[in-house]
Amino acid sequence: MDIRPNHTIYINNINDKIKKEELKRSLYALFSQFGHVVDIVALKTMKMRGQAFVIFKELGSSTNALRQLQGFPFYGKPMGATQNSANAPGTTPHNQVPDNPPNYILFLNNLPEETNEMMLSMLFNQFPGFKEVRLVPGRHDIAFVEFENENQAGAARDALQGFKITPSHAMKITYAKK
Repeated sequence: MDIRPNHTIYINNINDKIKKEELKRSLYALFSQFGHVVDIVALKTMKMRGQAFVIFKELGSSTNALRQLQGFPFYGKPMGATQNSANAPGTTPHNQVPDNPPNYILFLNNLPEETNEMMLSMLFNQFPGFKEVRLVPGRHDIAFVEFENENQAGAARDALQGFKITPSHAMKITYAKK
């Protein structure tokens, strides 16, 4: 199966004894040698321990970093790194998610339990026109993301369709019902 390159690298097998801020600083120092790092998402929840996402500005930077750092000894453990891709095995290709007519608000589902507003904001604020993320009280598996217009919402939807927030949760994105 062909896996398309992506700006985001998913990292696992990280020593979970490292404090979050130190981990983010170390990952930044390690990955910024390959290009401009837009963001690093590292969470310390039970399910997300030992994992992180590194988001690059340029596609070439993420591809190069992935090649160079696969298995790199990081705090005494060989780092696992993969590109987070919408066409990764186990995810649904773009054209198989049923959708509503275009809208400036996106509806996200199949989100893992530990999803929070900060995680989703970090993921979507790399796209022009991002306005806000709205979580639904009492429902951890769904959220809404608002953009300035439907074209900007569509670009984010296409880029992040099937994005794996955790290895077992590929996010499904559709336009919200009007």
